[in-house]
Amino acid sequence: MGAALSFSVDDLPGVWRGDALAQAQQRVLATGHAPLDVQLPGGGWPLGAMSELLLPPHVRSEWALLLPALARLLSDAPGHAVLVAPPLEPFMPALRAAGVPVPRLCRIHPAGSGADMAAAWACEQALRCRDVRAVLAWLPQVAAPMLRRLQLAAAHNQQLLWVLRPEGARQQASPAPLRLWLQPQGDELLVHVLKRRGPPALHPVALPARGPLLAAVLQAQAERRQQAQAAARSMAAGTPQEVANAMAGLALAHY
Repeated sequence: MGAALSFSVDDLPGVWRGDALAQAQQRVLATGHAPLDVQLPGGGWPLGAMSELLLPPHVRSEWALLLPALARLLSDAPGHAVLVAPPLEPFMPALRAAGVPVPRLCRIHPAGSGADMAAAWACEQALRCRDVRAVLAWLPQVAAPMLRRLQLAAAHNQQLLWVLRPEGARQQASPAPLRLWLQPQGDELLVHVLKRRGPPALHPVALPARGPLLAAVLQAQAERRQQAQAAARSMAAGTPQEVANAMAGLALAHY
């Protein structure tokens, strides 16, 4: 009799072990945040799958998280990104300064009593469009069956899909292979990996709450406000020459 063959499951190609991050045949886009990439299967946002982001009410931390990947995605190849039902109008100068080609963004904002259903439908149709590279959809009231349809559409067309929902949904089941809960805390953004293809994440990932570009803009604005306040105080108690100097400083502060 011949010698018995021995092999390990680890030797089989394309097999993913549940106690390790899924790597087999995983197409991803780097997030632009190295500490987060380490925690994600394949090292980035999954392509052909839905990534679900859960946020507290009135928090807009998604842009700081998504802008690096969105800018890289649209810069590397032709195509468009579709923003479905954003709660606020995106500030295009900030997106442009972050490297996002603004003319290639499409915004869809259904209105009326059926806006939630229309937004989910628009998201599904955008995923089926060959010219679309990514879809970013704010769907606070989306039902579970529609989430499954969106996951299937993203998988079928190999599109990048981010769905934003309230943090209260984190206890609900979801077909998304990746679920992140974003929790702002001072100058940090804590990213809790609630679900991934792999073992549970024991600790959140701490990222800067603001990107370097936004932080620089806010710092410049604060310095200009301080200059303006100092010039105003000089005007209130100065000589005519001091007032003239203060006026010049005030004009410079608002330039």
